[in-house]
Amino acid sequence: MSEQAKRQKTLRIGSGAAWWGDRVEPAGLNAEQGELDYLCFETMAEATVSAAQVRARRDPGFAGYDTYLDDRMRAVLPGCMRQGTKIISNQGWINPQGAAERIVELLRELGISGVKVAAVGGSLITERVLALAPTIMENGQPTATLKDTLISAEAYMGAEPIVQALREGAQIVVTGRVADPSLFLAPMMHEFGWDALDHEKLGAGNGIGHLMECGAQVTGGYFSDPGLKDVPDPWNFAFPIAEVEPDGSVVISKVAGSGGAVTLQTVKEQMLYEVHDPANYLTPDVVVDFTQSKLEQIAPDRVRVTGLTGKPRTPTLKVSMGCTEGFIGEDMFFYAGPGALRRAQLARKILEERFKIVKLEAEDLRIDFLGLNAIHGAATPPDAPEPYEVAVRVAARTKTREQALKVGREVDGMAVSGVAHTGKRVPHQERTREVIGVWSSLVPREQVQAQIVHFTS
Repeated sequence: MSEQAKRQKTLRIGSGAAWWGDRVEPAGLNAEQGELDYLCFETMAEATVSAAQVRARRDPGFAGYDTYLDDRMRAVLPGCMRQGTKIISNQGWINPQGAAERIVELLRELGISGVKVAAVGGSLITERVLALAPTIMENGQPTATLKDTLISAEAYMGAEPIVQALREGAQIVVTGRVADPSLFLAPMMHEFGWDALDHEKLGAGNGIGHLMECGAQVTGGYFSDPGLKDVPDPWNFAFPIAEVEPDGSVVISKVAGSGGAVTLQTVKEQMLYEVHDPANYLTPDVVVDFTQSKLEQIAPDRVRVTGLTGKPRTPTLKVSMGCTEGFIGEDMFFYAGPGALRRAQLARKILEERFKIVKLEAEDLRIDFLGLNAIHGAATPPDAPEPYEVAVRVAARTKTREQALKVGREVDGMAVSGVAHTGKRVPHQERTREVIGVWSSLVPREQVQAQIVHFTS
């Protein structure tokens, strides 16, 4: 096929994950039955890199990449390699090279040789961030105020280094921190020859990437509300497939016969998900404008989206800075039957007094009643119906682990020194955890340089 003909064909891009804990089976379904050109995995949340850095400090044996890398690759490598589907993934976390090397090992275990795997690094700028990024976006304070608590800092890279890796022959590309929609934009840029400064095309491509990045959310996941918004077989959601044309128009679909649905409603909800300004959705590659888009239901589970566009990219890149911010101690106990609420209220009073006695030093303390006010808190209506059963959740944020441990110790005391009919769990699980705060800043984009390393199975 000529390069010109290649750039005129419909490009089929499938989703393989929307976050670290996502299901594996839908990725395997897309790999086997999606007839894909590309399969893209997004496995990072805001705190993923920082949490990985914390674990790496405690566990020298931690590989530093997605802990489900093996599961995901074993599910998709046979189908993808058999059908010529390329893979793009940000499962590299803080060790993209390690992830790439592990993928090579898995390929060899499967008897698949000659596959080029690229690792894209460069997003981690922890050692330089305080010099490059002057101001914390959330509070306007200097980033220097984070010096003593900073764990990691990662800039959101865009699609260009992935495109470069593809041009250099990579069939699998694994990255560190790359913005979610950029993972899906990269194959469009590579296959259609889109220029990195063509903001209209890249706006369309990153808009498509945004529709795809949350996986099943566009095929009915996180959508259904029984009796109001029903979807078929919600236990069997498929991940979406984008059928992209060279002009930036797309049809969102899924594997036939799978659960969920692709409708105008599901696509609209995902289009606006986590978008502060639909006319100015900031990404590393382009500023996406969703306001001119047009959606059409052209067949069951097939929605065409046209009119996505964009504006020139910003001179800066967002950087997320993970910092240690103390500890949380947390536990819970239960009441049931008539009078459950009044017993819970007395238990709360007992704990408040006990925490004074043991001198709990807490920056924040919450004693919530699950099933009554744990979600809405002070906004809970005063006349909310009394529940038949109540779980009392106790949580305190403290500066030290020693203070956080006091929460569990006092909850333990409720077993025999508390209120009648207290139901107590045996505390087998860890009841304290370290808090990782995430702050944002901006760095000049020219200060973030990607590094690409190639491996071959």
